[in-house]
Amino acid sequence: MKILISGSSGLVGNALYPALTGAGHVVFPLVRPPRVAGEKQVAWNPKTGEMDLDAAAGAEGVVNLAGASIAGSRWSEERKRELRASRIDSTHALVDAMAKLDPRPRVLVSASAVGYYGNRGDERLDEDSAPGEGFLAKLAADWEAEALRAETFGIRTVVLRFGVILSGKGGALAQMLGPFRLGVGGRLGSGKQWMAWVAIADLVGMIRAAIENEEWRGAYNCVAPEAVRNSEFTKALGRVLHRPTIFPVPPVALRTVFGEMADDMLLASQRVEPKRAVRAGYSYAYRGLEPALREAITES
Repeated sequence: MKILISGSSGLVGNALYPALTGAGHVVFPLVRPPRVAGEKQVAWNPKTGEMDLDAAAGAEGVVNLAGASIAGSRWSEERKRELRASRIDSTHALVDAMAKLDPRPRVLVSASAVGYYGNRGDERLDEDSAPGEGFLAKLAADWEAEALRAETFGIRTVVLRFGVILSGKGGALAQMLGPFRLGVGGRLGSGKQWMAWVAIADLVGMIRAAIENEEWRGAYNCVAPEAVRNSEFTKALGRVLHRPTIFPVPPVALRTVFGEMADDMLLASQRVEPKRAVRAGYSYAYRGLEPALREAITES
């Protein structure tokens, strides 16, 4: 299958590319023009929506991973606009470009995030749960709505709500490793907030399942079967690194440094369950947190 990928140079894209090519697919990254001559690439400008339709011709699947880093900097109003544009506007343009292809791709797999649910305490959350409140929840809901427009063009669409991605090569875990290795890691706030996590291998596996299985459609929580509290996550990471975890970070310090991001991301509680993936028979490579952490750390 010929598959186009936006955001192919990011953490997920770098893991997905070899997995798809290893499974026999032909992968064409979507790159800003001009494309590199002789490379399997499709020139694509997410700001204007222009795509090299000749290079994209024959694509049967599209994976949409594009989006500026949520935790890249403090959320000023300008930064919020950038985060929305990099997800919502670019996804709108991508779906419009897909609609111009003849024939159109059969499937779109688009990233989202468990931030969709907002801060929900101990409530168990599955794909049927209502969206939450806050900037991240609104961002995710609007992002998903743009992706799901592809259904109106006859394109099967799967939205994957990513949890905290466990990879030593980037993302939240890679940022944690420095202080934890120095022995100054600790829980965030009370540590009672739930964290939904997923090993990078299972995230890639779910993307493949969404591409290759016609029955996958709509929203799926891309998380491990068991969420853990932040305090449990902290202790597990300390055990894996053989380091103490005795330095909690109080909420006031997090809010001082990160502002709104502290409450929306670091202190928010999301007890998310992958009901639809389990029902579809997805087989997890990593169901337990510590084995997933050990594997991720060997990659760092």
